[in-house]
Amino acid sequence: MRLFVDAPLVAGADLALPPGASRHAQVRRVQPGDALLLFDGGGCDWPAEVLAMGRSEVRVRVGEPHAVHTELPLAVTLALAMPANERMDSLVEQATQLGVARLQPLLAERSVLRLAGERAERKRAHWQAVAEAACEQCGRARIPVIAPVRTLADWLAGLKDEPPATRLLLSLAAGAAPLPRLIPQAPAAGGSLCTLSGPEGGLAPDEEAAARAAGFVAVGLGPRVLRAETAPLAVLAWLALHHTEGS
Repeated sequence: MRLFVDAPLVAGADLALPPGASRHAQVRRVQPGDALLLFDGGGCDWPAEVLAMGRSEVRVRVGEPHAVHTELPLAVTLALAMPANERMDSLVEQATQLGVARLQPLLAERSVLRLAGERAERKRAHWQAVAEAACEQCGRARIPVIAPVRTLADWLAGLKDEPPATRLLLSLAAGAAPLPRLIPQAPAAGGSLCTLSGPEGGLAPDEEAAARAAGFVAVGLGPRVLRAETAPLAVLAWLALHHTEGS
C-alpha cells in the first residue's frame, strides 16, 4: 500500500501517520509487521513497517528512501476555465496521472462554474486532495500544485512577473499551428510549458486577444471539437507518450 504523508519524512523515524493516511491503512486492515510505502511529495518513496495499530493511530518506522523517476521532462501548467459539475474532479485526477506539475483554475467570461471566496478555497483544497490520491495510485512522488481560483484577466496580468515559458493557447481558430510543430518531440529537461484552454463555450474573442498579447501562441488539436476537460488532457497525453518513447 502506498500512502501520502503531508510532512517531511526522515529515515529511521518512528511516527504516527496523519489522520487521512491512518484511516486508509485501517480500512485496508494492515497489521503490525506489514510493509507500507510512503511519500511526502519530495520525489522519493520511503519504505515503512507498521509498528502498532490503534483506534485512531497507526505508528510506523520509516526506512531509507529511494528516488522515483516518473515526472515529465518539462514542468507543465494547465491553466483552464473550470468545466462544470464533477468534470473538474476527473480532469485533476487524469492530469495528475499524466504528469501535470500545476493546475490553474480560471474564471472566464463564458464559464459555467463560478467560484469565489470561501467556496473557491474549499474546492481548491478538495482538488488538491484528489491530486494527492491520484499520486498514491499512479506512482508519482511529486504532488501537482492546485493554485487558487483566479479570473482569467487577473491571471494574464500577473504573467509578466513569471519566468519565461512556452505558452500555448488551445484554439479552434483557423491557422492554429499543430501541436507537434510547437513542442519538440523530445522536450528539453528543465523546461516549462503553459497551456491555456477555455470553458464549455470557449474563450471570448477579447480573451483570446488578451492571451495572444501575453505571449500565447494558438495551437490546434485536430479537426474534432474536444470538450473543455478533454483538450488539456490531450496535450498531456501527447507529452507523456513522447516522453515514454524517448526514455
